[in-house]
Amino acid sequence: MGKKDDGVNDRMCIVTRERGEADDLIRFVAGPDGSVVPDLKRQLPGRGCWVKAERAIVDKAIARKLFPRALKAEAKAGPELGAEVDRLLAAQLGGMMNMARKAGQFITGSTKVDQAVRSLAALAVFHATDAAEDGVRKIDQARKAASFLTEDETEIPSFRLFSEGELEGLLGQNAFIHAAALAGQAGEGVVKRAIMLEKYRGGDRARANGGAGQPNQ
Repeated sequence: MGKKDDGVNDRMCIVTRERGEADDLIRFVAGPDGSVVPDLKRQLPGRGCWVKAERAIVDKAIARKLFPRALKAEAKAGPELGAEVDRLLAAQLGGMMNMARKAGQFITGSTKVDQAVRSLAALAVFHATDAAEDGVRKIDQARKAASFLTEDETEIPSFRLFSEGELEGLLGQNAFIHAAALAGQAGEGVVKRAIMLEKYRGGDRARANGGAGQPNQ
């Protein structure tokens, strides 16, 4: 059986009632055990429902018990569902980072990152939330300098999503303090997933305002 009721016209958040693109929403289905299951890849069979990709909105869907009605099933969504979505989004981002690294589109190390930024090869930079501020500041300076070489003087985005310890859990020996995603399909995939995770955590404004200032909570 294929997916039901998931056409473009039916991608409406069950909380806000707003319609949106698939990348701005998270699909959920009812699992075999009656629990609500996040379907990040939008591939699981059966009736699905959509929730805006923000932790606060997912928590509202749980609190208001909206999933059973939307899924037309006795689907149970516990208070841990919001954290589970965060974990899955983080794992998806980590997997894409590893894929991009193998493709030569994700580099680590402050010197390499600085060079990639100044040469306009970097799509985005990443810092551990507990990275030394001096190292972050130097790369921020490179981002500022590089912005003057672009037509619209826009700085490339900077993300601080994980601590060094969290990165070790996600990436193992490939964990980093400073990194950059480079042009290419895999590198673009990293940035896309980083934006989604940051928005989910409510940190979009911090990235849009530049920087790599305060780590997202």
